[in-house]
Amino acid sequence: MNRPNLFFGGALLVAALLGGLAALALQALLPGIGGDKAQVERIVQTYLLENPAILRDMMERLQQQETAAAQKAQEGAQAAVPAVLPALTTPFGSAWAGNPDGDVTIAVFMDYACGYCRASLPALAELIAKDPNVRVVYREYPVLGEASVVAARFALAAAQQGKFRPFHDALFASGGPSNASIGAALAKAGLDPAATEKLAASPAIAKEIEANHQLGAKLAMNGTPAWVVGKQILYGARDYSALADAVAAARKTK
Repeated sequence: MNRPNLFFGGALLVAALLGGLAALALQALLPGIGGDKAQVERIVQTYLLENPAILRDMMERLQQQETAAAQKAQEGAQAAVPAVLPALTTPFGSAWAGNPDGDVTIAVFMDYACGYCRASLPALAELIAKDPNVRVVYREYPVLGEASVVAARFALAAAQQGKFRPFHDALFASGGPSNASIGAALAKAGLDPAATEKLAASPAIAKEIEANHQLGAKLAMNGTPAWVVGKQILYGARDYSALADAVAAARKTK
């Protein structure tokens, strides 16, 4: 945890302590002061200032609990992979790359507004170029706002017309989703804007995005990018070496 986050977290804890302990004290602990909340808060504040290690211990304990909870969630997500593997590895239209008969499939969840997704693209392109037996399935996972949802809809509409990769690559290269960048990506991919917009508004595309969100929830994906390499979940940006190692590990377990 960095310094600003620690300070902010500490401030929240102090506020919670002041409010919570004051309420408890007023109810039970210090009945003799006549229900003076301000006085109770001063007592609590003085105690914390004289014993600041309490705040550190609380922060460490909270971090331990959050880490344990995240680990448990990820273990549960890993156990859920086999049941959802068919859905994970079935692309929507042309939203795939690499060898269609590859021995290892990578399902990657991305958001067009995600800088870490953009930073991972060269590693993924290198893997596809160097490993002729890898298959990549792209899952639209818009989690960063309405612009991301609109971009995902158009990407899936491009996939229905067999032009997912040209649109996908052009939009990521633009720096972020917007009406202008989506229009430019459509033009670069050779797509008709009106026809693609009509497809983007279809129930089938809305259903696909919802299905991806349901998959992401089952697999404890709280952000992007996220990957399922074979049957192994990876969270966050990955370089070429990490992806290649994950593919090699997946081959060993086949």
